[in-house]
Amino acid sequence: MSDNYFRFILEEREDEFNFEKNKSKIDIRFNRVAFIFFVFFSIFLIYSIHLIHLGSRKSDINSSKEFKNPELIKRANIIDRNGTFLAKTVSSIDIGINPTEIIDQKKLILNLKLIFPKKNFDLIKKKIDKKKFFWLEKKISEENYELIMKLGDKSIKPKENIIRLYPQKNLFSHIIGQIDEDNIGISGLEKSKDKQLKKNDAPIRLSVDKDIQFLIREELIKYNKIFKTLGSAAVLMNVNNGEVISIVSLPDFDPNERISITDKNYINRATKGVYELGSVFKTFTLAAAINSKKVEPQTEFKDLKKSIKCGKNFISEYDDKIPTNLTAEEILIRSGNIGSVRIGQSVGIENYKKFLNDLKLIKSIKFDIEEVGVPLHFDWGKCKLATVSYGHGITTTIIQLANAYSILANGGYEINPTLIITDNNFKRNLILREDVTKKIIPIMRKIVTSKEGTASLANVKGYEVGGKTGTAQKSSIGGYSKNKINTFASIFPISNPKYSLVVMLDEPKTNSEYIYNYRDGSGIKYKGTPFNTAGWTSVEVAGQIIEKIGPILATKYKEIN
Repeated sequence: MSDNYFRFILEEREDEFNFEKNKSKIDIRFNRVAFIFFVFFSIFLIYSIHLIHLGSRKSDINSSKEFKNPELIKRANIIDRNGTFLAKTVSSIDIGINPTEIIDQKKLILNLKLIFPKKNFDLIKKKIDKKKFFWLEKKISEENYELIMKLGDKSIKPKENIIRLYPQKNLFSHIIGQIDEDNIGISGLEKSKDKQLKKNDAPIRLSVDKDIQFLIREELIKYNKIFKTLGSAAVLMNVNNGEVISIVSLPDFDPNERISITDKNYINRATKGVYELGSVFKTFTLAAAINSKKVEPQTEFKDLKKSIKCGKNFISEYDDKIPTNLTAEEILIRSGNIGSVRIGQSVGIENYKKFLNDLKLIKSIKFDIEEVGVPLHFDWGKCKLATVSYGHGITTTIIQLANAYSILANGGYEINPTLIITDNNFKRNLILREDVTKKIIPIMRKIVTSKEGTASLANVKGYEVGGKTGTAQKSSIGGYSKNKINTFASIFPISNPKYSLVVMLDEPKTNSEYIYNYRDGSGIKYKGTPFNTAGWTSVEVAGQIIEKIGPILATKYKEIN
């Protein structure tokens, strides 16, 4: 090669660039400058591409700003009264595969089998062969995420999502509710408090207690099997401020998995279900008579017939053994139908109607969730007054029943049921005469303790339980079916009322093998359900619940305002 030329060869290992230049001596200086500029430009270009690549990888992994609805990240948590998470917004990573970027398919599948040994890789191979992107794993665990990212395969595409998690699963499903894919609440508190949950970072603190809720739900599940019920519900309420400590409806669902909210089997029986509840209304009949100064507990009613005619229909006594001469107190204790009619007649239509309205029993109520039933409208008349007096032909919800019994127990002060912690500084409005509670509560205690009462199975030693049973036939097209709604509305402790507990069983059945153990310390046992009444079904469940939750309530909530 001549002296006028030289050959310069640059070999770049990574990108295999080859440069070969032959220049004259006149061009050497210019080419040296150009070469140095070219080298620096190449280095800058490679570095820039590398930064862009890193940036794209980072956005794949941390794509919380790119998910479908960025507002979801702002959704506040929901906690129980003790700070336990009931609804929480958390991060979740999905792993996808882009088959067009796979370099070594066999190696990738082998490594994935080690990480996901239970997956169907025949199916995964088919998806890879289609050369279309697919999701390998949704909501991957942190451990598996680290393992799969260590593979370093560029076909693996991670995406971070922000999801709504319900840690307690079924436990509070009916009241917490759900959101849809667009971060819009579609049921429960997620719907009714949707704007607040999106706007504020502070969690919404509820009045419910996870531990109490768990125990009550477990008992309802157990007795649903024993009595083969269609469903059940229970409400535990603070009688002084309306705070709901527990509210259970079965069947329930896991809001982490269930999407549809239209299935009638999953109706909230505690708030949405509207039922005839039977003799639990007899307490209101006597309370209304006392409130209107028409009757006192010791007022005597003589010549009580076994059956009376009202219009075209007959009203009969459920038990022929009930005496014909009873005091008002004894009528309630024995749950007499005819006696209750007589008491209701003494109150009158307008007084009784106003009384039930004041207790928020026969109209819709405001509650923290939208799934609240509306009691069926009816026209008042003499016969309607008669049937309503013993709980026939009138409907309400379980939450309204618990609220009404709470008012009877707290001295007659108006309260509204709530799922939100109250400040206890609200002005209390007296809606009943002050002596109503003093006169009606002791009778409720006798319903549990006396031989003539219908709720002896709820006589839990040490807790002073009082209450009233209700057994009602379920309405059907054209009349009533043989299926029943069995209810027990209770107050405890009677000496200083703090809690109301309502237990409802939907279509219970008798159980010939079940062993009843009386809880009054007597040691009495009884095998088999003799009658399909509230006294042998819902009372038994309530007694078991109070026995379980009583010690917790006594220690956890020493002061109930």
